[in-house]
Amino acid sequence: MRSGTMRPLALTGVAVLAAGVVLAGCGKADTGSGGSAASGELTLWTHNAGNKEELAVVNQIVADYNAQGKTKIKVQAFPQASYNDAVVAAATAKKLPCILDTDAPTVPAWAYAGYLAELNLPQDLVGKQLESTLGKYQDKLYSIGYYDAALAIFARKSVLQSAGARIPTVDKPWTADEFNQVLAKIKAAGKPQIAFDLGTGDTGTEWWTYAYSPFLQSFGGDLINRNDYKSADGVLNGDKAKAWAAWLQGLIKDGYAPKKSGTDAFADFVNGKSAMVWSGIWSTANMDKLGSDGVILPPPDFGAGPKIGGGSWQWAISSSCPSKDAALDYLKFSLDPKYLAQFAIKQNVVPATEEAAELTPGWKPGEPKRFFLDEAKKFALIRPPTPGYPYLTTTFAKAAQDIVSGGDANQILDRAAKDIDTNFKSNNYYQS
Repeated sequence: MRSGTMRPLALTGVAVLAAGVVLAGCGKADTGSGGSAASGELTLWTHNAGNKEELAVVNQIVADYNAQGKTKIKVQAFPQASYNDAVVAAATAKKLPCILDTDAPTVPAWAYAGYLAELNLPQDLVGKQLESTLGKYQDKLYSIGYYDAALAIFARKSVLQSAGARIPTVDKPWTADEFNQVLAKIKAAGKPQIAFDLGTGDTGTEWWTYAYSPFLQSFGGDLINRNDYKSADGVLNGDKAKAWAAWLQGLIKDGYAPKKSGTDAFADFVNGKSAMVWSGIWSTANMDKLGSDGVILPPPDFGAGPKIGGGSWQWAISSSCPSKDAALDYLKFSLDPKYLAQFAIKQNVVPATEEAAELTPGWKPGEPKRFFLDEAKKFALIRPPTPGYPYLTTTFAKAAQDIVSGGDANQILDRAAKDIDTNFKSNNYYQS
C-alpha cells in the first residue's frame, strides 16, 4: 500500500463520530466556501496534492469542463494525510466546498453528520459502475468513484509448480484445503524462506482491516451484523470468526508466515524471500522483475466465497453547496469513460466501468490486467457502511494485531465484539 492513491486512509478526522461526539448539522450551513452558480465558480477539494499523476487527470477534467463556459470549477488540493481533518474542520466552520473527494469508508459517517448531499445521478450512469465504486448509506447514493483497487496473492509460478499446485483462477480459486496443502509443501521444500507473507509490517490501522477482514469474511464472519449494523456479537466472535482467528495464528505458529513482515514485503517477495505475498494492484508494476515466473492469484475460498476489500476514493457534493445542480452537472461530465480510463492508465487502478476498460490498454477480456476487474466484480465487499465504522476498524485492527502477536484469540474476539456493542449502543447505533 505504498501509493497515496490506493492506500487506505486512517479515518482521523471522522473518528470523532465513533467517540460519541454528535456532529449533527455541521455540514448543513446555508452558505459556505463552496461558491455558487450565480458567482460563476464552485470550489472542488481533493486529497491529491502529493499525487501529481492523479491530480493531473482531475485538473484536465476541470479544464475541459471549464472550457464549456458553464459554472467554473476551482481546484484546491490537500495532502492526503491532513485531508480528512481539513474536511471536518471546514464542516464545523460551515465552509465546505461544493465538490469533494472522500475515501469510501468515510462516506456513511460524513452522510450521517450531514456533510454530504444525496447524489441524484441517472440510473443509466450509475448502473455502469462497479458496485464497490458507489458510496451508499441507508440505500442512498452519496458518492461515486472513478476507480477501485484490489488485493491478490502474488506468487512465483515455479515454486507453485514444484509444490505440485494448480494455478487458481477467479472462476476456480483455491479451496481452504488446497491453500493449506500448498503452504505445507512450500515449507517442507525449505525454499523460499517464507511460504506466504501477509504484509504485517504495515502498522496502519486501515491496512489491517482492509487486508485481513476479507479473510474473516471468507470464513463467514464479519466486523458487524450487516442486517441492521447494531451488533458484532456472533459475527466477530462466533464459531466462524474464531476459526478464522485460529487459521491466522496457525500461519505463524506453523511457520508459514512471519509474525512481522519486513518493511517492504513485496520487495522481499521480488527478491526471493517469499513464495507468495498478499498485496494489491499497486504492486503489479514491480512484477516485471519476475518475468513469466510471476503470477497473480485470487484469495482462497474459506467457505463463504473469496473476498477482497472494496471501495477507494470517490466524489461527493456537500450538503451546504448552494448550487447542487451545477455540481452534479460537473460530476456527470467527469464520469466520461475517457477520463475513467486515464485514471486507470496513470494510476494502475481498476477502471470503474466496462466502457473505461475498453479504452484502457490491458483491461479488455483476456488481457493481462483483466484479472483485477473480474476479481473486483466477483469478490469485492465494501467495508461496513455505518457511521460507526471508525470504531469498527480501530477495534478490529487492534484485535487482529493481538491475534497475530499470539494472544488468546477467542478472548480477544469476545472482548472486541463486546466493546463494539457497547460503543454502538451508547451512540444509538449511529442511526438518526
